[in-house]
Amino acid sequence: MTMIERQSLRLLEAILFAAAEPLSEKQLAARLPEDASLKDLLAALQAYYDGRGVQLVRRGKSWAFRTADDIRPLLEKEIVVPRKLSRAAIETLAIVAYHQPVTRAEIEETRGVSLSKGTLDVLVEAEWVKPGRRRDTPGRPVTWHTTDDFLDHFGLEDIRDLPGIKELKAAGLLESGPAINAYSAFGELGDANGEREEAEEPSLLPDMPAEENGDQAEPLDPEG
Repeated sequence: MTMIERQSLRLLEAILFAAAEPLSEKQLAARLPEDASLKDLLAALQAYYDGRGVQLVRRGKSWAFRTADDIRPLLEKEIVVPRKLSRAAIETLAIVAYHQPVTRAEIEETRGVSLSKGTLDVLVEAEWVKPGRRRDTPGRPVTWHTTDDFLDHFGLEDIRDLPGIKELKAAGLLESGPAINAYSAFGELGDANGEREEAEEPSLLPDMPAEENGDQAEPLDPEG
């Protein structure tokens, strides 16, 4: 590695460490020298941190330093947050995640009920969904899809890593019952291997308090 490449690698490392949230490849490239190979630098930095306490991870098209999975439980402080997502918000998030890009009308058709404006607002405020391109149909409705922050929150590298029906049932997160069949309009849902199977009129995730990390101290801070 040349001196210039080493300097670019150090710059990339500093940018990622200073960032408060995952940075897109476009944002990273804009901060590096024009002749720098972002792909090679990210691969080199990821390899350097492999096996360490912090690791460089990809979230969609964004990158960030995150605590290694085996170390994280030692640093986390979990608290129960009184506020929780409504069933409508959970169902809407699931529909967007599994069927994106999807329009508001398609969400309503899938759930079988009208969607209040506040439901999407909650998900947008959480930065888990965002508007995409307009559908080339009459009225040109806006489509919705998940964000890199959604992937980061759930520890997913790619939207294709979402669990399938069998995994959700095994984890007890998908229940059969009289609740709204969120997938009736589509009839299918991809499993973890990209295969598709018939939905069995499941209800979506039940309401539950969200567990979030409390104020995070520095990893080596004895007061953390």
